[in-house]
Amino acid sequence: MNRLLRFFTIIRVIAQYRLDEFFALPNMPWLLRLGLWLLPWRWYRNHQPRGERLRQALEQLGPVFVKFGQVLSTRRDLLPADIANELQKLQDRVPPFAGEQARQLIEKSLGLSIAQVFSQFEITPLASASVAQVHSATLHSGEQVVVKVIRPGIAKVMKQDIALMLMLAHLLTRFSADGRRLRPVEVVRDYERTLMDELDLQREAANAAQIRRHFEQDAALYVPQVYWDYTRHNVMVMERISGIPVADVEALQAQGTDMRKLAARGVEIFFTQVFRDNFFHADMHPGNIFVSREHPQDPQYIAVDFGIVGSLTPQDQQYLARNLLAFFKRDYRQVAQLHVDSGWVPADTPVHEFEAAIRTVCEPIFQKPLKDISFGHVLIGLFQTARRFNMEVQPQLVLLEKTLLNIEGLGRQLYPDLDLWETAKPFLERWMQQRVGVRGLYRRARKELPDLLDQLPYVPQLTLDALQQVKNLEHSLKQQPSRSVSWSRRWSTRVGGLALVIGGITAWQGDWQWLVQMPVEAAVLLALGAMLLWSDRS
Repeated sequence: MNRLLRFFTIIRVIAQYRLDEFFALPNMPWLLRLGLWLLPWRWYRNHQPRGERLRQALEQLGPVFVKFGQVLSTRRDLLPADIANELQKLQDRVPPFAGEQARQLIEKSLGLSIAQVFSQFEITPLASASVAQVHSATLHSGEQVVVKVIRPGIAKVMKQDIALMLMLAHLLTRFSADGRRLRPVEVVRDYERTLMDELDLQREAANAAQIRRHFEQDAALYVPQVYWDYTRHNVMVMERISGIPVADVEALQAQGTDMRKLAARGVEIFFTQVFRDNFFHADMHPGNIFVSREHPQDPQYIAVDFGIVGSLTPQDQQYLARNLLAFFKRDYRQVAQLHVDSGWVPADTPVHEFEAAIRTVCEPIFQKPLKDISFGHVLIGLFQTARRFNMEVQPQLVLLEKTLLNIEGLGRQLYPDLDLWETAKPFLERWMQQRVGVRGLYRRARKELPDLLDQLPYVPQLTLDALQQVKNLEHSLKQQPSRSVSWSRRWSTRVGGLALVIGGITAWQGDWQWLVQMPVEAAVLLALGAMLLWSDRS
């Protein structure tokens, strides 16, 4: 019954704000289009711009739809600019739920009374959002903390609303070819996973702990401490921080903050998380970022709210770095080829045509000074161009694009003359050298050595089996002596070289003690490889 009432509420809002305009798709069957045209809601006269109507409708439908609009506003690869710009205005202005109700939830989750856990607990919330609200408190040991509590009943509301979103997404997929390519069902599913992750505060606490560990020796970013003894699925207790909101530029300037260094450090933090750690805070909007009041000439960021994090595969990391480097070198052929090699566009894409399209979009950008070139909009431009060549939405890049747009916008707000490329290029070049150079190869070999050692006892037998196969094939090709000899020599060289490489990696232990501490398996492989190579020469 509740779901039915919610459905009719959504229909009423669609009518009020004339959102049927968004469903009038070119490929929709004429009968269904006629039905939409004849519906009574067309009697509503609403002449506001479509983006404004959509934003107001989402605000009226409640927190789940508001948050969906916020997520959707980052999908500039999917949305026209007027709609994306309007959705960016969405804010979580959600009334708090009763503090007494929050107290009861905390006591139920912890199995302890408030007085047993805290020497002081503020019943009035410090902040309230769509998923949770925060109360300030003091532990008996004297530490100032904040207590985050999931909004009661929000999971049920979310599931109902997401079910309705999925229904609309399936309709869009069914009746629109363009809708199928943009994968709206997958977009909603990704949103569902994001929301469900935000409902698990133990998961958020684990994310915070990991990022804190990554920056233990780095003064650029501070992450508050989690108090695990008082953290549960729907309650989290974390160190309370005291900092200046990063959007309060006047307060930052008043305390003498080095704004240029602050802006550049934000960019460095982003690239460090994406490329060094491959684990990045993916909700870095101004409400979640503060600046320490200490050492304003060497400013430090403070991050909160770790419900949304992102990571990339090693392949996507490398392709992304190479794409950005190639773009700023104006090597459009390389950009096009990387999109094909990564699988972001179909393998049969004509590279030369794709290259020409990228050049057409990007060359006007380079008429501006580098400091005026937007990284985020570079990616958006590339993705929008790739859409013409049937590039599908890459879900793994969505969070990264959203975070990059947030960081870049924040950096330019703090220091308008920030040259993002000057800050990022050395980092990307250094990372690529470490990844593809000799040191990177050695580091990966050492990392994979334990797995190799597990398989090592089987290598001699596998090698002998391979040699037996070579011998059998050589025997079967005796009628073609010159070809078989050449073929067997090539295989002897390959198998022998492989045995030498594996044996050498196995023997190496980081110093020259391997000469006297060589494993037996390594000695066998080295000897076997040398024999094969020698027999090939003879």
